[in-house]
Amino acid sequence: MSDKDVAVSGGMKKELTLFNFFTIGFGAIIGTGWVLLVGDWMVLGGGPAPAMIAFAIGAIFLVPIGMCFGELTAAIPISGGIIEYVERTYGRKLGFLTGWMLLLGNAPLCPWEAIAISKLLADRFSQFEALSWLTSVKLYTIMGADVYLWPTVISLGFAILVIYLNFRGAGAAAKLSSFLTKALLAGMVLAMVISFMIGSPSNAGPVFSQVADAAGGKSTEATTLLGGIMAVLVMTPFFYAGFDTIPQQAEEASENLDWKKFGLIPAMALLASGAFYLVCIYAFGSIVDWHEFVKSSVPALAVLQNINIFFYIAMLIIATLGPLGPMNAFFGASSRLMLALGRKKMLPVSFAELDPKSGAPKKANMVMAALTLVGPFLGGNMLLPLTAVASLGFIFACTMAGFSCLRLRSTEPSLDRPYKVNGGKAGIVCAIVAGLIIIGLMVVPFSPAALKPIEWIITIAWIVIGFAIFFIFGKPGAERDGDAGAPDMPSPSHGTTL
Repeated sequence: MSDKDVAVSGGMKKELTLFNFFTIGFGAIIGTGWVLLVGDWMVLGGGPAPAMIAFAIGAIFLVPIGMCFGELTAAIPISGGIIEYVERTYGRKLGFLTGWMLLLGNAPLCPWEAIAISKLLADRFSQFEALSWLTSVKLYTIMGADVYLWPTVISLGFAILVIYLNFRGAGAAAKLSSFLTKALLAGMVLAMVISFMIGSPSNAGPVFSQVADAAGGKSTEATTLLGGIMAVLVMTPFFYAGFDTIPQQAEEASENLDWKKFGLIPAMALLASGAFYLVCIYAFGSIVDWHEFVKSSVPALAVLQNINIFFYIAMLIIATLGPLGPMNAFFGASSRLMLALGRKKMLPVSFAELDPKSGAPKKANMVMAALTLVGPFLGGNMLLPLTAVASLGFIFACTMAGFSCLRLRSTEPSLDRPYKVNGGKAGIVCAIVAGLIIIGLMVVPFSPAALKPIEWIITIAWIVIGFAIFFIFGKPGAERDGDAGAPDMPSPSHGTTL
């Protein structure tokens, strides 16, 4: 079945370009961590240098996984393709589990980003005398976090914008990702210019040293350069999560898209994000002595506030816009995962229904809208346990993509693959090994990144709820390409049917 035929049968608009896909992934990865947590990275690693090395290794480590997604998506360009890849190679139950775990890795980040906007408004913008009214009306305190009226209202406004664009279709949402990518790059350039103007490379030295008086009582626990690098390295996958959003909307690619070039987009988004992180860590770490830099709360903003109020306001605005990138990308990716689960009859088939005008998944968008709108009311501490849980869901799905990519090479050697992983099967094995190592660090007791009991409870409960839905509402005997009462499933490959 041709791409044009898929557009007709699937009902989804074919309008995303290579640049659109890149900005979706880049915006999903970057977010606001580079502004809010850059000081924590330096403290954890024992300086800017260990943090930079760790982020560089983290990006390179994940590139093979990105290439596996590139090969699979170019060969099987459908929405929520991860479910198709795994079901096609390892069966229906594992296909569902992979999609369900990736949904856990994606969906909670939408309300989380809404919370980030609300916190920035309450903690930073309210410091200006003219904006002190932002925290004049306190609604309540939840899990030790204060929730204020006006930051909540404004955050809801941003969330509604993202929801509105996603209901209009992938093309409208992609325009927001394009704008946000330019805003993030402007923030990086601003940090570079300030570092060049008033900073010094000596401020980022020595290569490794411990601090015991950072903001919030934080201190460097590592005692060596290698220990500092490892301490940062184990948490880098969370800050690179987002490149997996690129393949989830592959079905909406423009009809003349070069799928061979598309195969490199996930890896390019990873490498570009790695370069972005490295530049920002160095720039902020060299503006002033980094040992002094980390003593302030949110030091990237505090140091600019002391240097120039206009630079501070500019960076604050960029930081506030930053969460819209992940919110927008994960909203689209999560709704396409639910769409795919509906098409596979793993969720109620109503999730497979598309809006006839926009081509967007109707019910999935409604669920994501409700989840996103809840975010600003939850408070800054409510979703903290979900960060590690989301990381596990993300990396589990990435690892399964590697296994599926490798197995498809044997089971379907004739499958049309416009792009193939660089390094062949060895490159795919590298992706699998990378994924397994990260999973091991998260599940093995005594690992610095091991899940806490509450996080295990959330993960297990999510899996139990998922399979309950799967067995109650799903249709285990359903055919892959549709049956009575269900929307048609588009052909998932170039010239190769199931």
